[in-house]
Amino acid sequence: MSFGKKGVFVYSLHRLVLFLSSRAWLGPVDCSVTRSPRPASPPTRVTRLGSFTEIEAAKLGADREEKAGLNCGWDLGGAGKQPAVEMKGETGSKLHDEKPKQEGHIWGSMRRTAFILGSGLLLLVAFWNSVTWHLQRFWGASGHFWQAQWERLLSTFEGKEWMLFMMGATQVPSLFFWSFNGLLLVVDTTGKPSFISRYRIQVGKNEPVDPVKLRHSIRTVLFNQFMISLPMMLVLYPIHKLWGDPCRRELPTFHWFLLELAIFTLIEEVMFYYSHRLLHHPTFYKKIHKKHHEWTAPIGVISLYAHPVEHVVSNMLPAIVGPLVMGSHLSSITMWFSLALIITTISHCGYHLPFLPSPEFHDYHHLKFNQCYGVLGVLDHLHGTDTVFKQTKAYERHILLLGFTPLSESIPDTPKKIE
Repeated sequence: MSFGKKGVFVYSLHRLVLFLSSRAWLGPVDCSVTRSPRPASPPTRVTRLGSFTEIEAAKLGADREEKAGLNCGWDLGGAGKQPAVEMKGETGSKLHDEKPKQEGHIWGSMRRTAFILGSGLLLLVAFWNSVTWHLQRFWGASGHFWQAQWERLLSTFEGKEWMLFMMGATQVPSLFFWSFNGLLLVVDTTGKPSFISRYRIQVGKNEPVDPVKLRHSIRTVLFNQFMISLPMMLVLYPIHKLWGDPCRRELPTFHWFLLELAIFTLIEEVMFYYSHRLLHHPTFYKKIHKKHHEWTAPIGVISLYAHPVEHVVSNMLPAIVGPLVMGSHLSSITMWFSLALIITTISHCGYHLPFLPSPEFHDYHHLKFNQCYGVLGVLDHLHGTDTVFKQTKAYERHILLLGFTPLSESIPDTPKKIE
């Protein structure tokens, strides 16, 4: 290796060591820090390095240093020499101050995000393992008790298992539905107790609810439940038995039920999103889906207020297909249907209550019609049908409320401009 090549190599290695020993690559850039001046250069010798001189090589190295200094925000120039970025007046000064700070903030944010997500994931795994262990222990400890009760029911309805199936698949979930909605209807019609009504999402709407409109909606809901859902489940019972007897003697394990619950939820999200979005097509909206959207400020009971076609396609099928595919036990079906009805009631209730899932997403759909079609919001995100929603205060309020201050007070809507 010639002297000139050695000089360039040693010089470059020296600059690399100085850079790595600094903090420029470890965290956010502090633009107030400057490097110490570079020692005075020795007398320049002209030595041929192939096709160019050592002076040209030194200039090339200096140019690279100045570019590196511009990128990372450090003064890598020699003694008495101002960096190239400072020679560009006010514009160069802004680049010197703003760009490194922005890059530093981005890198710092990425590190903090990685730390928070990593820590949260570890805590979630530990918490999940603990919870499932305790629940599995409870499930196992009480398993003999529930198994004995189930066998007693089977012996009572021996030869008439279809009746047991209808009770578990329709009547028990309906009992949960009307018990929960009965409490909400008290608030809807009287505005009391105030510690619940203060959590209303669309303030000033349904205070109180129109009694004529409410009676009409309740009649429609009862019709859908008893004249559509009940016969539909009766017809599906023999089909369900082909995949797996829902009234078989052995109860499912806890972990199997968790797996079923995850699959049910995913199937419902896909089927409800696309069927719901299809019903918003002009061909179907006016004749079918518009009935459900008569309530721009929804209440819990109108979650099942729909045209009969919509009730079958968009309410029943997304919830039924999962248990049919999995050949689920009646106990899983009963718990899933009850949970689905409670969740859809919360989504329509019109109150963002503490410690309950946020209903802001679907409430916004009733307000604007053309946003937020799904249940979980996953497909809305993929298809971009929540972009307007994400720009609103309602999106900021779409969180689990862990305190007792209404989010309409802590995150109020932006005041409308008076023209």
